[in-house]
Amino acid sequence: MGRQTLLLALANFLIPVAILVFATGFFPYKPFMPGLATFEALGWEEKFRWTKTPEPQFDRLVFMVVDALRSDFVFGRESGMTFVQSLIRDGSAIPFTAHATSPTITMPRVKAMTTGSIPSFLDVILNFAESDTTSTLATQDTWLAQLKAKEGGNLVMYGDDTWLKLFPGFFERADGTSSFFVSDFTEVDTNVTRHVPEELLNGDWNAMILHYLGLDHIGHKAGPKSPNMIPKQVEMDGIVRQIYDAIENEDHLSNTLFVLCGDHGMNDGGNHGGSAPGETSPALVFMSSKLKKITEFMDRKSPVDGKGEGGMEFYKKVEQSDIAPTLAGLLGFPVPRNNLGVFIEDFLYFWDDGSDRIQLLLRNARQVKRIVEATFPSLNFDDKVRDIETECAGELSSGENLACRWQGVVQIMETVATIHPKLRVDQIYYFLRAAQDVMSSTASNYDVSRLILGTSISLLSFGLTFATLLPTLSMISSTGIFYSFTLILYGVLMFASSYVEEEHHFWYWTTSAWFLYLFITESRKQWFPKFLFHPAIMLLFLHRIIRRWNQTGQKYAGAPDIVHSPFLRGSNSLVLWSLIGATYMDITIRLSRHVARTISDGDSPPATGEDTDKERFMGTLAVLPLGITAFMFKLAFTARDAPELVQGITAGVLGFVEDLSLVGVARMVFVGIALSASWIGISEWRRSRGRRGMGKGKGKEGVSGGGGDFAPALFDLLSLFLITQTRAQNIPLYLLFRMQLFFLTLLDLPPLATTLTTILLTQTSFFALGNTNAISSIDLSNSYNGISGYAISAVGFLVFVSNWAGPIYWSIAGILLLGGYTRSGGTAAKVLDAKEIAEETKGWVVAEREYLETLIDKDKHAKRSRQDGGVFRQHVAGLSLFTVGAVVAVMAACTALRSHLFIWTVFSPKFLYAMAWGVAFHLGVSVGVGGVVWWVGSW
Repeated sequence: MGRQTLLLALANFLIPVAILVFATGFFPYKPFMPGLATFEALGWEEKFRWTKTPEPQFDRLVFMVVDALRSDFVFGRESGMTFVQSLIRDGSAIPFTAHATSPTITMPRVKAMTTGSIPSFLDVILNFAESDTTSTLATQDTWLAQLKAKEGGNLVMYGDDTWLKLFPGFFERADGTSSFFVSDFTEVDTNVTRHVPEELLNGDWNAMILHYLGLDHIGHKAGPKSPNMIPKQVEMDGIVRQIYDAIENEDHLSNTLFVLCGDHGMNDGGNHGGSAPGETSPALVFMSSKLKKITEFMDRKSPVDGKGEGGMEFYKKVEQSDIAPTLAGLLGFPVPRNNLGVFIEDFLYFWDDGSDRIQLLLRNARQVKRIVEATFPSLNFDDKVRDIETECAGELSSGENLACRWQGVVQIMETVATIHPKLRVDQIYYFLRAAQDVMSSTASNYDVSRLILGTSISLLSFGLTFATLLPTLSMISSTGIFYSFTLILYGVLMFASSYVEEEHHFWYWTTSAWFLYLFITESRKQWFPKFLFHPAIMLLFLHRIIRRWNQTGQKYAGAPDIVHSPFLRGSNSLVLWSLIGATYMDITIRLSRHVARTISDGDSPPATGEDTDKERFMGTLAVLPLGITAFMFKLAFTARDAPELVQGITAGVLGFVEDLSLVGVARMVFVGIALSASWIGISEWRRSRGRRGMGKGKGKEGVSGGGGDFAPALFDLLSLFLITQTRAQNIPLYLLFRMQLFFLTLLDLPPLATTLTTILLTQTSFFALGNTNAISSIDLSNSYNGISGYAISAVGFLVFVSNWAGPIYWSIAGILLLGGYTRSGGTAAKVLDAKEIAEETKGWVVAEREYLETLIDKDKHAKRSRQDGGVFRQHVAGLSLFTVGAVVAVMAACTALRSHLFIWTVFSPKFLYAMAWGVAFHLGVSVGVGGVVWWVGSW
């Protein structure tokens, strides 16, 4: 017994070790060239009579980032940014769709825009750790560093504090706001705008960065179709007008370039992080009246219809990394050393002299060539003319192709013939764009040895776990075969990108098959006359509703589902809130019974029904305020967060809840849950001591066995906490979950079947709540419940709970099923002793009496199983085997497919989710919290 426990503990200890080792090899920091770039000799100065660099066109920069500013939010026909569109029509603005590569989250996108490089996928993790300082760009070359290095260079910044983390000590004046406080649509932007008028009058800065977060927060809360979206676009448009008017009217701003852009876009759900067209297509607009010089023959039509997949491509499409070299040319500083961007061709015509255009592009090309040379050190990229026809014939590798294209630049620069400057410009662009494409898609510098070591450690963990389960699995059973088949098939599917993106289908169909299997096996034991109402059939019916509640995955993310149907929205939102109210009422009634039990004297119930009613009334009176407060918090939160979901609620009720402090009410709910848990816990502990004392006098047949009453009470309190952390439209799912739990108790599942059911329902509920394997589906809407400011541990905990609420629910529900806490027989045994049953059954048919005796026997068996640590250990071993098996499969897939086209958009996010499942969920919830619930159940 002790040996198996030790092996299982070691196996679980190795899970985070394996994940950490693998992650350090899979997400290494990309090397970069330190120091600031300077203007260097190009090699053809005498031929082109270059004695100085081309004159800069601007001397100041206003760089305004609107977080999640999708291209159609600015250029589309339904856009609220009419002033920006008027500037496009006037020729004072040049619009682009800036392609943002995955991962489409703020930190890596800011790095791409400021350095011109391709950030590491590790920035996905660092983006959520606001206290992190290891991702700083303080020592890297950026256009901010170049502007600060210029004579009199001063920078100011207002908005997302990601900039303060990336550029510590860079700004003369700054005021940062937290990017994760997504409940705030207004103050987070007002805090930025209040600094703008004063700074526009100051003349001591040469770059002002503004980063607005409100539009992104609206997207996270209610999606791009939110009624708050157009007003926010109008607000941003007004700020653009304010800044543009100041540039036109203030003399010290006359040579200011104004850039408006999004760091990323958003998908139809309002989230981002993946590679959907809406996520990778932010808007980019350069604004200045000086642009009229080069926009005379450009397309000035605005608004326009989008092209491409999803209709998100407007005007010319450029890479987000192109911003860095373009700003370098327009403001007259060297291109940052690690840049892979290309100077945007539209701006070349600011310079009338063709040789200036060539010089600008050649400086960009030489800088990119240094990175290419470092990547392909064995190839020749010198400036000597060679026989290009011989060297560049036949099949060429990507590096050889770039070497040939650079040789083409060398030859056209060396020619003595009088040719049009555009021919040289085109040849340089021919090299630059190919280099950008190759270098942007070059695989990361993986540490393969660490990848293999991490996978090997996880395999060792799998072997140790299997050893603890060997006695169980060696006895061949249909449940064991189903478990093994599920694990093997899941591991195989991890090697297919499409299946990873649509993983929910695997769990939906596997769970359906399992419920059908339960129906068949139970029917073989005993035929159920009305088979349509068989517990397993009812489970299938509920499962069908649950899987249609949210449409998830990638391919059919926008397909119709229950949540977005008119049945629950608009004027029919009263139906939704009726279901939400029923869910809260169900939990409140259950909690009132737990509290009523703590009020009764001793372990047995009161003698009269009158007293029982009194105690139940007192229990309800004690718990009802908590239930009402929790419901009012969710209503108030939703009224501000997604007003389209409360349109059916009367104005009087909405007027009342709108005045509530969300932070204060959420804290009241959390404190109420904690106090209730403490009260019930102390009461149950005292009762358990009393039972043990009585058991000493009664011997083995006494009442020393734990009552297990605290475990269901904890589960119900946890349920209240989980629905507080769940979006309002998903709360009715917990009512369906509760029904499923009821029908599962009727099936009397053996331990291994309980473990498998727990695995299937934790996975199914994760996707049913709207989650996917994409970073973009991470829900931040409840990450600040009860918190007034950013605290990494608290926010991180709430983010995890809100996204894994369904799995947490079923993980603990699995413990209750395993210990028999939820059996109807358990309830009978807790309320009635043998003598009372005999009295109450006078006049009953014999069959009914035998049934009650069977229920009591089941409850006694359940109590014995709670005291048997081997049952829980085998349950944890079953969960661990699946968790480790999944981690092994994901690691193997990431290693084998590390050069795959979708490695960063599909497999890398899946590995991050595997990390969360393996460490936070399995170790923290299934083992940690589950162990506590199992322990208190033995009181």
